[in-house]
Amino acid sequence: MEKTLELQFLNQQGKAVRIIIDHPVEPVNAQQVSAVMDTIIAANIFTSSGGDLVGKQGARLLQHDVTDVALP
Repeated sequence: MEKTLELQFLNQQGKAVRIIIDHPVEPVNAQQVSAVMDTIIAANIFTSSGGDLVGKQGARLLQHDVTDVALP
């Protein structure tokens, strides 16, 4: 099962912006995730169409179960 970590931020317009991290280190530590998100905001590393990232909205660990379908 594939896993991704979704970091959710708010930009200057108050809109949600997501950053997806494939294959995160587990177990995911909430304090470390929060600290990394603070660093991303403080360093102004990313921007969006709605401006700079200005706040944290949340984070989610997503699991994807992928099954290939064999075609005849």
